[in-house]
Amino acid sequence: MSKRLSLREFQENLTHRLAEAHTGERRSLLGVQAGNEHWLLSLPESGEIVTPPALASVPLTHQWYRGLVNVRGVLYSVVDLSRFHDGPIISSPTPQARLLLVGARQGIHSAILVSRVLGLHNEEDFEPDADASDTRPWVLARFRDAHNNLWLRLDVPQLLSNSVFLDVGVN
Repeated sequence: MSKRLSLREFQENLTHRLAEAHTGERRSLLGVQAGNEHWLLSLPESGEIVTPPALASVPLTHQWYRGLVNVRGVLYSVVDLSRFHDGPIISSPTPQARLLLVGARQGIHSAILVSRVLGLHNEEDFEPDADASDTRPWVLARFRDAHNNLWLRLDVPQLLSNSVFLDVGVN
């Protein structure tokens, strides 16, 4: 059952959101967790967020390729973002797991399975990571938050066009 808010909490939340809208503060990054990694995606690239429906597995594919899913009559190819980066497999369905339908802007029906959505963030909430080296071409930048957690900025078009991401078949 959903969490019930008191009228006072609702009004305080609404007042806070309206104040943010008037000050021009824009939260332009979506934070997600995939296994042990925290990722940031720009809102226009993040696409729609849905609870994972039943997945249809596809034989002779990599372990990180979770299969196909039907979302409102459209088939999406599903990749476990954690396992793709050699992390733990994301169990689906779980109450927190989500699919990001990321390829719409590129005309690609691709979905990324993440462990959970961590909310909207401002780029000003982060500091560049001192060790900014990352060999993955789809990692735009590395950041640290106020708690020294590492966040990776995902370049969705780069990921979707990368040959490693596109080659789901096992040889």
